[in-house]
Amino acid sequence: MAVKKYKPTSPGRRHMSGHTFEEITKSTPEPSLLVTMRKRAGRNNQGRITVRHRGGGERRHIRKVDFKRKKHGIPATVAAIEYDPNRSARLALLHYADGEKRYIIAPLGLYVGDKVLSGPNAEVRSGNCLPLDSIPLGTTIHNIELKEGRGGQMVRAAGTSAQLLGKEGAYAAIRLPSGEVRRVRQTCYATIGEVGNPDHSNIKLGKAGRKRHMGIRPTVRGSAMSPRDHPHGGGEGRSPIGLPGPKSPWGKPTLGKKTRRNKSTEKYIIRHRSKRRR
Repeated sequence: MAVKKYKPTSPGRRHMSGHTFEEITKSTPEPSLLVTMRKRAGRNNQGRITVRHRGGGERRHIRKVDFKRKKHGIPATVAAIEYDPNRSARLALLHYADGEKRYIIAPLGLYVGDKVLSGPNAEVRSGNCLPLDSIPLGTTIHNIELKEGRGGQMVRAAGTSAQLLGKEGAYAAIRLPSGEVRRVRQTCYATIGEVGNPDHSNIKLGKAGRKRHMGIRPTVRGSAMSPRDHPHGGGEGRSPIGLPGPKSPWGKPTLGKKTRRNKSTEKYIIRHRSKRRR
């Protein structure tokens, strides 16, 4: 998993870099695990734009990824490492002993031919999925459940990992990639190891066209708009925004405004990711 650089044949190529894809062993996805992806360009079921700057991009198919890992006690063999256009991590295609095929997020150090297993009696090894009460302290984990049986929801991006810090009562303390320390029930499952493709953060797109290929359209500064379209707009030349602090297009404060309002889960956070809230 290395990063390749291009020759500066044009201004867009000068600082561009990409993946070598040397870890990919299969170029075509498994047909039985594909779902057609319908593009909505940031619009909801009423046709209104709820997410701005979306549209276009290459056609994709959704890979059905097994985040729950509920086939306990059934060994599986890694048949291939594949590319997924919908996420930064790679996927590992598993062939189970009973003949079923499933995708999982490929952890670092998992190769074709390796054996993986899920369940409370599985070995603590990269790619295996165990409940938190069966994982030793200090172990690096990813794909962590928040609620038992719902499937992994945390730590699924490329190169990320969490660490199991302690266990007390029915809960385990986990340090997340953001620095937040959070309580999770020990009956929840997690996968051993770090998510693969750690060089993803080193990729430089180099030109605007690669963003368009991803389905992301251009963004315009608020100060370049009219006062009708944005609170920062208006004025002669390059003028300051004329406000105590920056605002969103709808007049809501931004850059520093606390947005967390989920008080029901506040009791599970031991240490916030912000140093000022420790």
